[in-house]
Amino acid sequence: MSFSPYVPIVALFVLGALFALFSVSIAPIVGPKRYNRAKLDAYECGIEPTPQPVGGGRFPIKFYLTAMLFIVFDIETIFLYPWAVSFDALGLFGLVEMVLFIGTVFIAYAYVWRRGGLNWD
Repeated sequence: MSFSPYVPIVALFVLGALFALFSVSIAPIVGPKRYNRAKLDAYECGIEPTPQPVGGGRFPIKFYLTAMLFIVFDIETIFLYPWAVSFDALGLFGLVEMVLFIGTVFIAYAYVWRRGGLNWD
């Protein structure tokens, strides 16, 4: 068993980890240290920060529905990559299964669209 095919991958991970550690450790040393009230306040897209209720406030359900839609389509993409790589080996069975999977996702998408889940009010 030879580890030579894995050496470039391990080297890349080590290089990435070293770069991340170096960047995080050197930033406080070489970075500017000009603190003021505006820098220490929470940043809210350039608007003045507004006080929030003690419980943190409530978010509309639209935020959660949109997040769930993104998750569904991300999962679909994750399933499409291995299927595309092994498409030749799967043959007609793989094609039928993927058509059924994409059809199911499309039915869910059409349902959400019809119910107005994609309209941002």
